[in-house]
Amino acid sequence: MEPDDTRLTEEGLAGPEAAAGPGRVLLIACGALAREILALTAVPGRGHLDLHCLPASLHNRPQRIPEAVRARIRSARGAGYSGIFVVYADCGTGGLLDRVCAEEGVERIAGPHCYAFYDGTAAFAARAEAELGAFYLTDFLARQFDALVWRGLGLDRHPELRDLYFGNYDRVIYLAQTEDAALTARARAGAARLGLAFERRFTGYGELADTLDAVAKG
Repeated sequence: MEPDDTRLTEEGLAGPEAAAGPGRVLLIACGALAREILALTAVPGRGHLDLHCLPASLHNRPQRIPEAVRARIRSARGAGYSGIFVVYADCGTGGLLDRVCAEEGVERIAGPHCYAFYDGTAAFAARAEAELGAFYLTDFLARQFDALVWRGLGLDRHPELRDLYFGNYDRVIYLAQTEDAALTARARAGAARLGLAFERRFTGYGELADTLDAVAKG
């Protein structure tokens, strides 16, 4: 069953605790990555990977991400998982997530945020100066534009704040994980609502795919 993004935003996605045990690996991830991770793990050779997503809404309070991840790591150990991998970039935690991962003895996916590992961290860094004025969307954010951007920033109630929030941006760059015309249309419409130019860049799953392949192979 395909996960519902609104439910993920509010509640996270719980993996099958009953499956925990020797040989199984738990992926602790952001709810914004659930669809992509489920697609990448639903292939032969990855059936030992379980997924638990924390709410994507934690991005509104990134200071809460590290301890939420720590709590899930400890819960997974108590459930008997043989391995744990954190599928969060730094995500605005200012290095605090790395500190938690080091203290708990687990690894996380490389990168400052999901835009970087979708686009490829080296390529993203190389374009950083040229794209200083870019506001990025992913498939998840295109789907959830109203909830997380428009209503999330209060623009539905105070549209006059749009130029205050986005006055320093010059474009929306949609990093597309899939070839989906409807999502592209949503992303383009979101850019128009923000008064910004629109650019689409197909990335696929980027380094997320390579990372989960390595985790699956141990």
